Amino acid sequence: MRRPTFCILFLLISGFASAQSWTGRWLANVTETQNRQPHWVTPLVLVTPRLEQELRGDFVRELLPDQQQSWNYDNGKGLELIPQSHIELLFNAPPYLQHSQNGAVNGPGDVSFLMKYRLLAANEQTGNYILTAFFGGSVPTGTYKNGGLSSNLTPTLAGGKGWGRFDVESTLGGILPVDSVRQVGRTLVWNTIAQQHVSRYLWPELEANSLFFKGGPNDGKKQTFVTPGLLLGRFPLHNRVGLTLGAGMQIAASHYHQYNHALILTARIPF
Repeated sequence: MRRPTFCILFLLISGFASAQSWTGRWLANVTETQNRQPHWVTPLVLVTPRLEQELRGDFVRELLPDQQQSWNYDNGKGLELIPQSHIELLFNAPPYLQHSQNGAVNGPGDVSFLMKYRLLAANEQTGNYILTAFFGGSVPTGTYKNGGLSSNLTPTLAGGKGWGRFDVESTLGGILPVDSVRQVGRTLVWNTIAQQHVSRYLWPELEANSLFFKGGPNDGKKQTFVTPGLLLGRFPLHNRVGLTLGAGMQIAASHYHQYNHALILTARIPF
């Protein structure tokens, strides 16, 4: 699915994107929309408040407390589009989970979706800030306990401020189950990142990723990871098409944690 989708998008944006065509007008509006916001690179974990248009895939290897490990292929990423000013839609493919534990069955996880609505924004020349509201969710399509028990809604508020080549971004949101609330519980999610634009293609960053559990089996617990990372890009490929690569390591920083470390690899094709 991924390769044919990319080929179609590549043809649209490189071969048929004349100024007079529908595609050309759409991409011109995307450029205008993105020029009104900061041009920071999308972080490794935190969902950026910026409106982005790209094809993305992540790969995560988790080291579990019992020295077992699991791989998450794609990590619920996919296609991100800007259909009109102020709005971004994310169509995420279900991840595929591979486990090393005895008795754990490999299989796909849950399907997720997200919409962003940009409330405020100013580019580097006019203030260098952004504020965006997210509304997303997930559907329990995972097999063999690779997904959740319930559909979830995930309202989030995200913002960021830059000072020259340095920026700070943060998101605050919740994971709210539609049903099975007593069995699942609710989760508050708070992520913050500090990012430095060292050179044209070099973006080191440090993230703090925290979960606060209310109800369910983890009631009252907190889980925090510190995630140093490095993003490389955006490398130009052809016309609007680029390439961004990144890697980082999530390190458990709280007494309670569902896994010890996680290696995160990411590849994005912005257009």
